[in-house]
Amino acid sequence: MKFEDKVVLVTGASRGLGAAIARAFAAEGARVVVNYKQNRELAEAVASEIRGHRDPGGRYRPSTGVGHVPANRVSISRPRRNCDQQCTSPFEFNGDAARPRLAQVTWAAFDQQLQGAVRGALNTTQAALPRFSEIGSGRIINIGSNLVANPVVPYQDYTAAKGALLAFTRTCAAELGPRGITCNMVSGGLLRTTDASRSTPDAVFDQVAAAAPLRKVATPEDVAGAVMFFASDWASAITGQNLNVDGGLVMS
Repeated sequence: MKFEDKVVLVTGASRGLGAAIARAFAAEGARVVVNYKQNRELAEAVASEIRGHRDPGGRYRPSTGVGHVPANRVSISRPRRNCDQQCTSPFEFNGDAARPRLAQVTWAAFDQQLQGAVRGALNTTQAALPRFSEIGSGRIINIGSNLVANPVVPYQDYTAAKGALLAFTRTCAAELGPRGITCNMVSGGLLRTTDASRSTPDAVFDQVAAAAPLRKVATPEDVAGAVMFFASDWASAITGQNLNVDGGLVMS
């Protein structure tokens, strides 16, 4: 799966899942744009890490398209908290009393999540469309959550935003398909290990792994592999799909 001469913009790529996706594409020869929201230093570190990669002969070659873009060009939202950030079991959260339930959650919380998930996707998609039109093809891969299909934790605002992003993904797929542009979604769950899940107790990972048919907790690299598949020529006839990468916890 090679991506030489392909330009890949990875939003939120300064850390965690985004950084793993950026590294994976760069390792396959893509010219990667490292997007970040706030931490320029981390973004620079990821970009520096992936500027040189080994060619088939074992020599390092430069990846000249690596850079970074401030996320205010993508979204005006604050950083989103991943659903696994405070998880202490598949159904309970550390400090759960502080997490607003349905009777207390505000529209402002929904708006913040929608700004990040849907407005961010809209702005990024619109920015890419002129170039996609020039080349006659394109790949859009949005990042969702398995909570949309299996809402086991009280993250109404986050889950609703990801559900809206799934609808947006499918609507884009229907409209953009005749132009040679595919639009798909990859949805993970609890990941081992990102900044968001670093404080998650080992017992929680064990519980999630035990419930998954594959008896494992997915990693950022697992999700990155699915993203790369959707971006590859192997997925040229696939659009409007949502692929859950969570060890089989959610099957659809």
